Amino acid sequence: MESTFLIPLPSPPCSMDTFIEKIRKELKENIDPKTKKNFPRFFKEKIRYYGVKVPTVVKIAKKYWKDVKFWDKKEIFLLCEGLYRSGSIEEAFVVSTWVPNLADLFEPEDFAVFRHWIDTYITNWAACDGFCNHAVGDFIEKYPEYVDELKLWTKSENRWMRRAAAVSLIVPAKRGKFLGDVLAIADLLLTDKDDIVQKGYGWLLKEASRQHTDEVFAYVMKNKRAMPRTALRYAIELMPETMKRDAMMTE
Repeated sequence: MESTFLIPLPSPPCSMDTFIEKIRKELKENIDPKTKKNFPRFFKEKIRYYGVKVPTVVKIAKKYWKDVKFWDKKEIFLLCEGLYRSGSIEEAFVVSTWVPNLADLFEPEDFAVFRHWIDTYITNWAACDGFCNHAVGDFIEKYPEYVDELKLWTKSENRWMRRAAAVSLIVPAKRGKFLGDVLAIADLLLTDKDDIVQKGYGWLLKEASRQHTDEVFAYVMKNKRAMPRTALRYAIELMPETMKRDAMMTE
């Protein structure tokens, strides 16, 4: 006999394709001419975009989350993949807004889904950082043993996987967590030739320096001969002026 205590979740209000089309229609209706004109200036690579202001995209994402939150997590992940397939930055931002809301439901097998999305669909720093800072960072805080897989990403041929290895720890590092892993990832990316990766691990060191200034400064001083200047400048940005001068001084 069926339990009287089970409350069935509402079914998706419409097919996933129809739901995605509703989101796309609203994005198109909110294109801002100035944003559309200026958007490409922030990216070196070719990007796909509507030209919608980020706060507006977040507002749209939150509007549709009111329906999506009742779906099964696997259905939500399929919906996110459908948004990612377009290659649009704004649609990627919708995913980045939704997925952290599921943090309490994250399970170990979800990490393979996140890795697949990063490796397959992410093609710019904004989509990378938006997703990794929160969704992947939240996952690592819940399952810290997976931080070792981030270290494997540093060996990927995909520049966005390598950047993801660093920026996924941005929020925990800001709170003073994972210092040993932060320095280990910086070691693995230390001489990476790609400036987008250099900026990623430099940013990670900068955030770690908020709570561990002396440790990060010691790391920079030890490695400054090998560290690209781009990464070094990011890493020392929050440090006292005396430390900055010492770090930038050539011998």
